[in-house]
Amino acid sequence: MTPMLAVLTKAPFDRKGWIFEIKWDGYRALAFKDKDVRLISRNQKSFNARYPTIVNALKKLKGTFVIDGEIVVLDDKGRSNFQLLQNYLKTHDTPYYYVFDILSFNGKDVRSLPLLARKKILKKLIGKKKGAIRLSEYVEEKGKAFFLAAEKHGLEGIMAKNGDSPYQGKRSSDWLKIKTSMSQEVVIGGFTAPKGSRKRFGGLLVGVYKQGKLIYAGRVGGGFNEELLEEVYRNLRPLATRTCPFHETPRTPATWVKPKLVCEVVFAEWTKDGIMRQPIFKGLRIDKNPKEVVRE
Repeated sequence: MTPMLAVLTKAPFDRKGWIFEIKWDGYRALAFKDKDVRLISRNQKSFNARYPTIVNALKKLKGTFVIDGEIVVLDDKGRSNFQLLQNYLKTHDTPYYYVFDILSFNGKDVRSLPLLARKKILKKLIGKKKGAIRLSEYVEEKGKAFFLAAEKHGLEGIMAKNGDSPYQGKRSSDWLKIKTSMSQEVVIGGFTAPKGSRKRFGGLLVGVYKQGKLIYAGRVGGGFNEELLEEVYRNLRPLATRTCPFHETPRTPATWVKPKLVCEVVFAEWTKDGIMRQPIFKGLRIDKNPKEVVRE
């Protein structure tokens, strides 16, 4: 079973038969409960050791199931915050698993059922509990007003979903994501030397895949503090290579790295040349396969 993925769309809308949810800013994960519990990322890595409180809460839910949701850490205003999630092992913040779909329940595959029917099953399973496992709520039809509320409260965006749609283990236009700001997952292919008082590196050279080739998409220099510089550099150093991973070599001196690490950035816009303007580092994505990173 693989997670269903959404297509990016530009503008919110109102539509009968569709529902609208918060776009959570965290790690996507499928949870399997049979004889044991497995919490699995999009790139098939186990999250069991990293999020034991969520695993223990899943064990307490009755029955067997496969459910789909997002692991998040909330800020003091109740918003999911990706950087807090990355640092939670150090800060001891509480992680939550917001669940929005169910693929199997008590041995029965329910993926062919309409989304709204699956939501009813999910509500019976989770209910209104406020522990580590939480139900991701939704509104019906009123996507424009929901989007404005998301903007007002500083959320990353919203999800729009066709209430009649089955669960498809692939990207589908039955699920749409509408972002309040421009963001993009990118693959790190190199880094530049630091200047002035900055340590470790100056900026990250990043790209996205197109037809199997890594296409250069810009230099990410903002969004780092000393701790982040150290952490990212520690992950990059073992990947150093003499070979440029980009299809066309960027015109800047750099240390090249094997394209194994994915990060997320926010930025102003795409230029005509396919370069991100003013990209700001948001965090490393340990849950994403680099080969799946394409321009949205």
